[in-house]
Amino acid sequence: MADENDNTAGQLRERHVSMIAIGGVIGAGLFVGSSAAISRAGPAVLLAYIFAGIQTMMIMRMLGEMVLNSPRSGSFIIQIRRGLGPHAAFVAGWAYWILWAIIAGTEVIAGAGLIENWISLPRVAIEGILIAIMTASNLFSVRGYGEFEYWLSFMKISAVCIFITVCVLSIFGLINTFPIQSAVTAQNMLPHGVLAVITIIPTIMMSLTGSEIATVAALETRNPSVSVARAANSVPIKILLFYVISVALILYILPVNDVHSGFSPFLATLTQLHIPYATTAMAFVMFIAVMSCLNSAIYVTSRVMMEMATFGDAPLFLAKRGSTGVPTAAIIMAAGVEAIVALFSTLSPGGIFTFLLSASGALILFDYFLAALAQIRLRKKMIRQNQTPDCPMWLFPILSYLTAGSFLLVLVIMMFEAQTRFEIEFSSFIVIVITSISLFRNRCSGIKSNDGNIVRQEVHEKSGIG
Repeated sequence: MADENDNTAGQLRERHVSMIAIGGVIGAGLFVGSSAAISRAGPAVLLAYIFAGIQTMMIMRMLGEMVLNSPRSGSFIIQIRRGLGPHAAFVAGWAYWILWAIIAGTEVIAGAGLIENWISLPRVAIEGILIAIMTASNLFSVRGYGEFEYWLSFMKISAVCIFITVCVLSIFGLINTFPIQSAVTAQNMLPHGVLAVITIIPTIMMSLTGSEIATVAALETRNPSVSVARAANSVPIKILLFYVISVALILYILPVNDVHSGFSPFLATLTQLHIPYATTAMAFVMFIAVMSCLNSAIYVTSRVMMEMATFGDAPLFLAKRGSTGVPTAAIIMAAGVEAIVALFSTLSPGGIFTFLLSASGALILFDYFLAALAQIRLRKKMIRQNQTPDCPMWLFPILSYLTAGSFLLVLVIMMFEAQTRFEIEFSSFIVIVITSISLFRNRCSGIKSNDGNIVRQEVHEKSGIG
């Protein structure tokens, strides 16, 4: 995917890659979305978070193995191409792009909702301004995006660390004059039964989406092997700790009955501890969080689209980089789609927008499942060739099969749970449509996938790169 003359090589640093990966995960899903999981499953939701965190750790290790074996080939979508072929890559790439385009739209909506009381402008105008700012961040340069996202993610992570510190100090009575007793008892551990804990796993998995961005961002570093290896080893553990420790402290301090879906349990906990200015502080943190996720969403959708165009899976002009090294057309296309999604929410908040959001629910689980299958196949190929990966998946093939099976299990669980059945049905419909397009285009002369070399050469000739 990247070549020696690619003028983006080295623009991102290792610190950027790690922060981009962590920042893509720590967003509204943690600060607000965790309320839905806690209210549905009770204190035992912590077990679901641990399980989902381990799944994230396993898939990151598998992605790390594949990317390190071919460090300049491309993101995890290209690893699916290497392992499962062009049809699987076409479906995985477009499913992933659709997912992040819709996620970006939701972040725009959330961001506008947080500041509309501070700015006397119509919500549509605020949404347009937010998209314009983050699009400019991505168009400026690869390094500019990385630096901007680094500090946004740094602020989010700092906020989580401050929250953890305040809670711990309060529990030990160092910043509060009243004693705090655990809100968890044997009687309220499983208020809605074991099934509620199992069925909440898909929702938690979707909130952990984003760590795989490291495999995309690493391509624009000077040493992608080192960047991917460090991200694969450290990012999942950090994410697991941030989520698990935060949720555990919330459960300890805040009674489950005081956690309401759609309202930040972080804010409720700080209010319970009588922390001054908590409302204003959390509003600022959540705004930073959604803007960081929007920034990363524009980045990843543009890079995946550029990558697919390189292999003939999208219009050729989207593969071109501008003078600053960024895929200008792909970024503008991503911003345009996100603006349309945000507009749908204004025109039809309970109709088209809800449909799009629900339809995208299980797409990341589907892509993770394909990535796990690709890792198994590529690793077996390496074994036949007597090769050893630099960052091998632990206990292969047992853990690889268990990881793939766990994603499949979550998808199956979604079919039997009324609250998630709609998501899996329409996500399946999207996958079927994309697969049908892939099969149809393969029958049409001149519209076949390629290995990327011809398209890459044409793009370089037309854009002056290389």
